[in-house]
Amino acid sequence: VSVLERQIFDFLGYQWAPILANFIHIIIVILGLFGTIQYRPRYITGYAVWLVLWVTWNVFVICFYLEAGDLSKCANCAEPTRALPGTEHVSQKQRGLGSADPSHVAWGNNLILTFNISMHRSWWMENGPGCTVTSVTPAPDWAPEDHRYITVSGCFLEYQYIEVAHSSLQIFLALAGFIYACYVVKCITEEEDSCKY
Repeated sequence: VSVLERQIFDFLGYQWAPILANFIHIIIVILGLFGTIQYRPRYITGYAVWLVLWVTWNVFVICFYLEAGDLSKCANCAEPTRALPGTEHVSQKQRGLGSADPSHVAWGNNLILTFNISMHRSWWMENGPGCTVTSVTPAPDWAPEDHRYITVSGCFLEYQYIEVAHSSLQIFLALAGFIYACYVVKCITEEEDSCKY
């Protein structure tokens, strides 16, 4: 259920890499459930292997949003410019559907989660708890005509922390699922071994 909720918000933000990963996860979970119901340890083992990859993906997402190591949401900024005092975010927004990096005022952004095909960002960036979106007029000369220049302020919780919470929940559920999968495989193989004698 939690991955379906995450899938919906990734669709709202047009984040194609997480959408693809969530979709694959949903398929593998269905196969894992099928393997459990049909007593097929290969399906359950495949599910357990996928959970290792799923945890790795979610750790990457956490590191990406927290800008750990060399991961940065701003690609063309050697020295990022921070947002103006009094505003939490200043960014471009394409046709009202998503937006660019909230913590830097920069045109070039690393759009890794959208496969570099759009300028959309996390839906939570503008729709987080308490966030107020204000259009900045007039827009700068360098801003494309099909984009809005906006400020986002007053958020109770920054969007990157909401995304980190989603990924952390997925890691916790994956660890529980991995333990469950190992236990079920053990029970099924013990049952098959006892039936041979």
